[in-house]
Amino acid sequence: MKPYALITGASSGIGLELANTFAKNGYNLVLVARSKDKLDAVAAECKTQHGTESLVIEADLSKMNSAQKIFETTKKAQINIDALVNNAGFGDFGEFSSRDWQKQSDMIHLNIHALTHLTHLYLPQMIEQKNGYILNVASIVAFFPGPLMSVYFATKAFVLSFSEAISEELIGTGVSVTALCPGATESGFQKAAVLEESRMVKNRKMPTAAEAAEYGYNAMIAKKVVAVPGLLNNLRVLSPRFLPRSTMRKIVKSLQQE
Repeated sequence: MKPYALITGASSGIGLELANTFAKNGYNLVLVARSKDKLDAVAAECKTQHGTESLVIEADLSKMNSAQKIFETTKKAQINIDALVNNAGFGDFGEFSSRDWQKQSDMIHLNIHALTHLTHLYLPQMIEQKNGYILNVASIVAFFPGPLMSVYFATKAFVLSFSEAISEELIGTGVSVTALCPGATESGFQKAAVLEESRMVKNRKMPTAAEAAEYGYNAMIAKKVVAVPGLLNNLRVLSPRFLPRSTMRKIVKSLQQE
Protein backbone atom coordinates (compact mmCIF):
# COMPACT_ATOMS: atom_id res chain seq x y z
CA MET A 1 0.00 0.00 0.00
CA LYS A 2 1.34 3.41 -0.97
CA PRO A 3 1.89 6.00 1.75
CA TYR A 4 -0.15 9.21 1.66
CA ALA A 5 1.12 12.78 1.58
CA LEU A 6 -1.21 15.68 2.39
CA ILE A 7 -0.11 18.83 0.56
CA THR A 8 -1.70 22.25 1.11
CA GLY A 9 -1.57 24.91 -1.58
CA ALA A 10 -1.21 22.11 -4.11
CA SER A 11 -2.87 23.83 -7.08
CA SER A 12 0.10 25.93 -8.23
CA GLY A 13 3.71 26.94 -7.67
CA ILE A 14 5.85 24.97 -5.24
CA GLY A 15 2.79 23.10 -3.95
CA LEU A 16 1.94 21.74 -7.38
CA GLU A 17 5.55 20.68 -7.91
CA LEU A 18 5.62 19.05 -4.48
CA ALA A 19 2.56 17.03 -5.52
CA ASN A 20 4.39 15.87 -8.65
CA THR A 21 7.53 15.06 -6.64
CA PHE A 22 5.71 13.02 -4.01
CA ALA A 23 3.72 11.19 -6.69
CA LYS A 24 6.92 10.40 -8.59
CA ASN A 25 8.35 8.96 -5.39
CA GLY A 26 5.49 6.54 -4.78
CA TYR A 27 3.02 8.50 -2.66
CA ASN A 28 -0.73 8.79 -3.00
CA LEU A 29 -1.94 12.31 -2.38
CA VAL A 30 -4.41 14.42 -0.45
CA LEU A 31 -4.48 17.71 -2.35
CA VAL A 32 -5.77 20.85 -0.63
CA ALA A 33 -6.38 24.31 -2.12
CA ARG A 34 -9.18 26.75 -2.86
CA SER A 35 -9.64 25.76 -6.52
CA LYS A 36 -11.19 22.32 -7.02
CA ASP A 37 -10.81 22.53 -10.80
CA LYS A 38 -7.06 23.08 -10.53
CA LEU A 39 -6.70 20.32 -7.97
CA ASP A 40 -8.64 17.92 -10.18
CA ALA A 41 -6.21 18.70 -13.00
CA VAL A 42 -3.21 18.03 -10.73
CA ALA A 43 -4.77 14.78 -9.54
CA ALA A 44 -5.45 13.64 -13.10
CA GLU A 45 -1.90 14.42 -14.20
CA CYS A 46 -0.39 12.56 -11.25
CA LYS A 47 -2.59 9.53 -11.95
CA THR A 48 -1.63 9.51 -15.64
CA GLN A 49 2.08 9.96 -15.01
CA HIS A 50 2.57 7.94 -11.82
CA GLY A 51 -0.56 5.87 -11.13
CA THR A 52 -1.26 7.99 -8.06
CA GLU A 53 -4.59 8.01 -6.26
CA SER A 54 -5.61 11.43 -4.95
CA LEU A 55 -8.24 12.81 -2.62
CA VAL A 56 -9.08 16.39 -3.55
CA ILE A 57 -10.22 18.73 -0.77
CA GLU A 58 -11.42 22.20 -1.68
CA ALA A 59 -10.67 24.43 1.32
CA ASP A 60 -9.66 27.98 2.18
CA LEU A 61 -7.14 27.61 4.98
CA SER A 62 -7.32 31.31 5.82
CA LYS A 63 -10.75 30.63 7.34
CA MET A 64 -11.50 29.35 10.82
CA ASN A 65 -11.99 25.59 11.34
CA SER A 66 -10.68 24.72 7.86
CA ALA A 67 -7.89 22.53 9.28
CA GLN A 68 -10.36 20.59 11.40
CA LYS A 69 -12.58 19.97 8.38
CA ILE A 70 -9.62 18.65 6.39
CA PHE A 71 -8.68 16.31 9.24
CA GLU A 72 -12.24 15.02 9.52
CA THR A 73 -12.40 14.46 5.75
CA THR A 74 -9.25 12.31 5.72
CA LYS A 75 -10.41 10.45 8.81
CA LYS A 76 -13.78 9.69 7.19
CA ALA A 77 -11.96 8.47 4.07
CA GLN A 78 -9.80 6.25 6.33
CA ILE A 79 -6.63 7.78 4.96
CA ASN A 80 -3.56 7.67 7.17
CA ILE A 81 -1.27 10.64 6.53
CA ASP A 82 2.39 9.61 6.37
CA ALA A 83 3.73 13.00 5.25
CA LEU A 84 2.16 16.37 6.05
CA VAL A 85 3.29 19.20 3.78
CA ASN A 86 2.28 22.65 5.02
CA ASN A 87 2.96 24.65 1.88
CA ALA A 88 -0.02 27.02 1.54
CA GLY A 89 0.77 30.65 2.23
CA PHE A 90 0.81 34.12 0.73
CA GLY A 91 2.42 37.53 1.25
CA ASP A 92 1.66 41.21 0.80
CA PHE A 93 3.94 44.07 -0.19
CA GLY A 94 3.86 47.63 1.19
CA GLU A 95 3.92 49.63 4.39
CA PHE A 96 1.98 47.90 7.15
CA SER A 97 -0.07 51.00 8.05
CA SER A 98 -1.52 51.22 4.52
CA ARG A 99 -2.27 47.55 3.92
CA ASP A 100 -5.73 46.05 4.06
CA TRP A 101 -6.26 44.60 7.54
CA GLN A 102 -8.39 41.66 6.42
CA LYS A 103 -5.62 40.54 4.09
CA GLN A 104 -3.07 40.73 6.93
CA SER A 105 -5.39 38.78 9.20
CA ASP A 106 -5.98 36.10 6.56
CA MET A 107 -2.22 35.86 6.01
CA ILE A 108 -1.56 35.27 9.70
CA HIS A 109 -4.31 32.66 9.87
CA LEU A 110 -3.11 30.81 6.78
CA ASN A 111 0.66 31.07 7.25
CA ILE A 112 0.63 30.40 11.01
CA HIS A 113 -2.66 29.19 12.48
CA ALA A 114 -3.64 26.66 9.81
CA LEU A 115 -0.11 25.24 9.61
CA THR A 116 0.08 24.86 13.39
CA HIS A 117 -3.41 23.37 13.67
CA LEU A 118 -2.83 20.80 10.92
CA THR A 119 0.43 19.80 12.57
CA HIS A 120 -1.33 19.40 15.92
CA LEU A 121 -4.06 17.29 14.35
CA TYR A 122 -1.87 14.85 12.40
CA LEU A 123 1.16 14.61 14.66
CA PRO A 124 -0.29 12.32 17.39
CA GLN A 125 -1.03 9.54 14.89
CA MET A 126 2.47 9.83 13.43
CA ILE A 127 3.96 9.52 16.92
CA GLU A 128 1.74 6.52 17.64
CA GLN A 129 2.86 4.72 14.48
CA LYS A 130 6.48 5.81 15.14
CA ASN A 131 6.89 7.13 11.63
CA GLY A 132 6.06 10.28 9.74
CA TYR A 133 7.34 13.38 8.00
CA ILE A 134 6.29 17.00 8.38
CA LEU A 135 7.54 19.47 5.77
CA ASN A 136 6.80 23.11 6.59
CA VAL A 137 7.50 25.60 3.81
CA ALA A 138 9.08 28.67 5.35
CA SER A 139 11.48 30.99 3.49
CA ILE A 140 14.91 32.55 3.84
CA VAL A 141 13.04 35.69 4.94
CA ALA A 142 12.41 33.82 8.22
CA PHE A 143 15.94 34.84 9.22
CA PHE A 144 15.40 38.60 8.73
CA PRO A 145 13.23 41.51 9.82
CA GLY A 146 11.05 42.53 6.87
CA PRO A 147 10.28 46.20 6.27
CA LEU A 148 7.60 46.52 3.54
CA MET A 149 6.58 42.88 4.05
CA SER A 150 6.50 42.95 7.84
CA VAL A 151 3.68 40.46 8.47
CA TYR A 152 4.86 37.95 5.87
CA PHE A 153 8.44 37.90 7.16
CA ALA A 154 7.13 37.52 10.73
CA THR A 155 4.88 34.60 9.80
CA LYS A 156 7.79 32.76 8.20
CA ALA A 157 9.95 33.43 11.26
CA PHE A 158 7.23 31.66 13.27
CA VAL A 159 7.24 28.69 10.89
CA LEU A 160 11.01 28.30 11.21
CA SER A 161 11.06 28.66 15.00
CA PHE A 162 8.08 26.34 15.48
CA SER A 163 9.53 23.69 13.17
CA GLU A 164 12.91 23.72 14.90
CA ALA A 165 11.32 23.52 18.36
CA ILE A 166 9.04 20.56 17.67
CA SER A 167 11.77 18.74 15.75
CA GLU A 168 13.74 18.70 18.99
CA GLU A 169 10.71 17.47 20.94
CA LEU A 170 10.28 14.62 18.46
CA ILE A 171 13.76 13.14 18.69
CA GLY A 172 13.43 9.39 19.17
CA THR A 173 9.79 9.22 18.02
CA GLY A 174 10.45 8.28 14.39
CA VAL A 175 8.80 11.53 13.24
CA SER A 176 10.85 14.29 11.63
CA VAL A 177 10.13 17.96 10.91
CA THR A 178 11.81 19.92 8.13
CA ALA A 179 11.57 23.66 7.55
CA LEU A 180 12.16 24.36 3.86
CA CYS A 181 13.52 27.89 3.44
CA PRO A 182 13.80 28.73 -0.26
CA GLY A 183 14.77 32.12 -1.58
CA ALA A 184 12.84 33.91 -4.31
CA THR A 185 11.37 31.26 -6.62
CA GLU A 186 9.47 31.29 -9.89
CA SER A 187 6.14 30.28 -8.38
CA GLY A 188 3.52 33.01 -8.89
CA PHE A 189 4.09 34.23 -5.33
CA GLN A 190 5.51 37.57 -6.46
CA LYS A 191 2.44 38.45 -8.51
CA ALA A 192 0.07 37.53 -5.68
CA ALA A 193 2.09 39.61 -3.22
CA VAL A 194 2.28 42.60 -5.65
CA LEU A 195 6.06 42.24 -5.40
CA GLU A 196 7.07 42.18 -9.05
CA GLU A 197 8.70 45.63 -9.02
CA SER A 198 10.70 45.03 -5.84
CA ARG A 199 14.48 45.04 -6.30
CA MET A 200 14.50 41.66 -4.59
CA VAL A 201 12.94 39.97 -7.62
CA LYS A 202 12.88 42.43 -10.54
CA ASN A 203 15.00 41.29 -13.49
CA ARG A 204 16.41 38.38 -11.47
CA LYS A 205 16.73 34.82 -12.68
CA MET A 206 15.16 32.70 -9.97
CA PRO A 207 15.15 28.94 -9.32
CA THR A 208 12.05 27.12 -10.51
CA ALA A 209 9.31 25.81 -8.26
CA ALA A 210 10.21 22.30 -9.41
CA GLU A 211 13.79 22.75 -8.20
CA ALA A 212 12.60 24.02 -4.82
CA ALA A 213 10.16 21.12 -4.48
CA GLU A 214 12.77 18.48 -5.34
CA TYR A 215 15.23 19.99 -2.85
CA GLY A 216 12.56 20.13 -0.16
CA TYR A 217 11.50 16.52 -0.68
CA ASN A 218 15.07 15.25 -0.51
CA ALA A 219 15.76 17.31 2.62
CA MET A 220 12.63 15.87 4.23
CA ILE A 221 13.63 12.29 3.43
CA ALA A 222 17.10 13.05 4.86
CA LYS A 223 15.35 14.38 8.01
CA LYS A 224 17.13 17.70 7.73
CA VAL A 225 15.63 20.19 10.20
CA VAL A 226 16.45 23.46 8.39
CA ALA A 227 16.82 23.20 4.62
CA VAL A 228 18.08 26.20 2.67
CA PRO A 229 18.64 25.52 -1.04
CA GLY A 230 21.58 27.13 -2.81
CA LEU A 231 25.00 28.37 -1.72
CA LEU A 232 24.05 32.04 -2.07
CA ASN A 233 20.94 31.61 0.09
CA ASN A 234 23.00 29.81 2.73
CA LEU A 235 25.44 32.71 2.79
CA ARG A 236 22.55 35.17 3.07
CA VAL A 237 21.04 33.51 6.12
CA LEU A 238 24.40 33.71 7.86
CA SER A 239 24.56 37.51 7.49
CA PRO A 240 22.45 38.32 10.60
CA ARG A 241 25.15 36.63 12.71
CA PHE A 242 27.71 39.22 11.62
CA LEU A 243 25.70 42.41 11.07
CA PRO A 244 23.74 44.45 13.65
CA ARG A 245 19.95 44.06 13.38
CA SER A 246 19.67 47.80 12.74
CA THR A 247 21.84 47.33 9.66
CA MET A 248 19.88 44.28 8.52
CA ARG A 249 16.61 46.23 8.70
CA LYS A 250 18.03 48.92 6.43
CA ILE A 251 19.46 46.40 3.96
CA VAL A 252 16.17 44.50 3.65
CA LYS A 253 14.20 47.73 3.22
CA SER A 254 16.55 48.86 0.48
CA LEU A 255 16.22 45.53 -1.33
CA GLN A 256 12.44 45.63 -1.07
CA GLN A 257 11.98 49.15 -2.41
CA GLU A 258 11.01 49.66 -6.02
